[in-house]
Amino acid sequence: MSSYQTTSGYLDGQLLIAMPSMGDERFQRSVIYMCAHSEQGAMGLIVNQIADQVNFRELLQQLQIEVPELRREINVHNGGPVETGRGFVLHTTDYSQESTLMVDDAFGLTATADILKSITSGEGPRESMLALGYAGWAPGQLDTEIQANGWLHVDSDVELVFDDDLEGKWARSIKKMGIDPSFLSLDAGHA
Repeated sequence: MSSYQTTSGYLDGQLLIAMPSMGDERFQRSVIYMCAHSEQGAMGLIVNQIADQVNFRELLQQLQIEVPELRREINVHNGGPVETGRGFVLHTTDYSQESTLMVDDAFGLTATADILKSITSGEGPRESMLALGYAGWAPGQLDTEIQANGWLHVDSDVELVFDDDLEGKWARSIKKMGIDPSFLSLDAGHA
């Protein structure tokens, strides 16, 4: 087992944090909640990027879901560059349906329109995040990227994942590791 892996050997339920040197613009300063990681590959959702092409109300209309008076505005996140037309809801485990993947004790993942209906009717999970697309890695690809210092990882928590302060999530994730983010900056020490 590699030194970066959790006791199970995989990063399910962890937050993946892009290093400042991340060369792929799609993932710069990103924080990704890892939904699945195994020898078959890995899948996660970026939790700190908003999708700029659609809002929640428009998405519901496209799916022909009745839009009652929304209690609060719900952001649509950019979950990653793979299958960007497909929606995923990361949520607390107080909500579950037959198709829900329970990632761990705190998080579930549901990819059916039923959860959107539940959210709009006030019967959905306590906390949730809607994302279009996901971040995916082929077998061994994520392991190679981690070994090349492209990513850090830390235990996830509900407050950090579902917090609306998207700009601050990257720094707060780094601080959760006990690291000052300025020590990782490529520009540290420059005026």
